[in-house]
Amino acid sequence: HIGAMYTAFLSVAVALGCPPMMVALLLAFASNLMGCISHYGIGSAPPFYGAGYVSLSDWFRLGFIVSVVNLVIWMGIGGAWWKILGLW
Repeated sequence: HIGAMYTAFLSVAVALGCPPMMVALLLAFASNLMGCISHYGIGSAPPFYGAGYVSLSDWFRLGFIVSVVNLVIWMGIGGAWWKILGLW
């Protein structure tokens, strides 16, 4: 879905007046979030789950925790840092 929808979302956001660099980076960072959410969210995840290294309940629990931490960092600290750099 990243390859198919990235350009469409980027085009719409830029057409609506969003800063192009910020939108491109936000979409790229958000795509990383999908990898930790579930046992099929990224190409390297199925072998870890299938081999029994991580149970399904642990995967979703840890994925949720990592996602919340990433969002806090990206929206809190990252947003302030981007403001300082002039990206936003």
